[in-house]
Amino acid sequence: MVKNIKNPTEGPERERGKQSRRKKFHLIIFGCQMNYSDSERLTTVLKKIGYTETKQEAEADLIAIVACSVKQAAVDRIHSKIHKWQLTKETRPLITILSGCVLDADKKKLAHQFDLFIDIKNLENLADDIANIHPEEKLALPNFFDISPSYGSDYRAYVPIMTGCNKFCSYCAVPYTRGRETSRPSKHIINEVQKLLDKGYKEIVLLGQNVNSYGLDKKAEGPEQSRRNKEISFPELLKKIDSLSNHFWLKFLTSHPYDMSDELITTMSKCKNLNDYLHLPVQCGSDEVLKKMNRHYTVAEYKKLIKKIKKQIPGMTLSTDIIVGFCGESDKDFEATKKLVKDVDYNLMYISQYSTRIGTVAAKMHKDDVPKAIKKERWQIMNDQLTIQSLAFNKNLINQKREVLIDIVKQDDKQKNIFINIGKLSNYLPVYIENNKSLKIGEFYQVEITEALDWGVKAKLI
Repeated sequence: MVKNIKNPTEGPERERGKQSRRKKFHLIIFGCQMNYSDSERLTTVLKKIGYTETKQEAEADLIAIVACSVKQAAVDRIHSKIHKWQLTKETRPLITILSGCVLDADKKKLAHQFDLFIDIKNLENLADDIANIHPEEKLALPNFFDISPSYGSDYRAYVPIMTGCNKFCSYCAVPYTRGRETSRPSKHIINEVQKLLDKGYKEIVLLGQNVNSYGLDKKAEGPEQSRRNKEISFPELLKKIDSLSNHFWLKFLTSHPYDMSDELITTMSKCKNLNDYLHLPVQCGSDEVLKKMNRHYTVAEYKKLIKKIKKQIPGMTLSTDIIVGFCGESDKDFEATKKLVKDVDYNLMYISQYSTRIGTVAAKMHKDDVPKAIKKERWQIMNDQLTIQSLAFNKNLINQKREVLIDIVKQDDKQKNIFINIGKLSNYLPVYIENNKSLKIGEFYQVEITEALDWGVKAKLI
């Protein structure tokens, strides 16, 4: 949908603008890493049509929101921005764009308040949509995945391998905002990763709502068709990418337990560059609630899967998503989740309090009947338990020699000759290194773990 607006680049104003300064754009991104990856391709397009990026919203000629309808809080934050932009438009030209994961209900409320809405399921039309605002620009982008991203980092890259999801978890908006699963051609993925490694990138993160089912949408039915169209599986893709270089960090997000195959676990155990980190969302420890969530597995099946992973890949760090207060969650259900969290012994969890999203199955079929106060209490209990498990995990790392990738360097507030170098281990654990010199951001260093913290570790260079 494109709203008819006065083009600020037409006529004399356009000529004066050419002489004075280049147009600037500002991105606001909500949600998961996939939205960040999408924004990198949006950045490429905006730069190609003559914009430069600015981190200052107040000086932008164009503001684009990559939205997330998964949680109400993100939608509320968009509403809070709109009034401010309307006031800005009364004093100067400003183009606003809405994209990302947007439910139909949210789109009806929001889209007419933006100059341009870019449907996340039809991003291959991005060039034509932009041209409606800037008809003087000639830009051909036939496929969104083929747009070279403007990476936000020069050492860590998020590489989408697929988009959409076929699982239809009852609480989730993704199948309605991103559509069904669509796998990116493996040749394109491998080429992108190879180019990144050739440029010296240290960490590659493969992205998808359910990476385990990569390639399944390309399966053809007949033998002749199969020979022409069948895409490789995710384990095969993982092996090919792992073989591209002898030393880099390789991760993937996110896996669905239902599609976590024995073949994938075996492949993971043999990859030389794959990090010792796996995010495997369980959401809840109650079979009754999992059924309401439409998760396609039981607690027993999930625990059996975890046992296989720990047996074949000792030392694997496991993280998960937990939703507390889902529709009808009883004290017994919550106790079951607490037990599962202890049994698996996660050292990292993403805990959220359930909130209804209009348009999802849960909103239509189940009553959001757990009081907010109880959701908050259960969240705190989960967080307290995670703190205990995280500290215990971190203590076991003391005296270990590990590799760290540096992300942040800053001077100590009290001792100006001391630098705080902050990075991550291959298992996503934050590392703090105090040193009399600053380390180089985006480089690997060998360290020895010296102290355990609740949510990270301290280390020294070796």
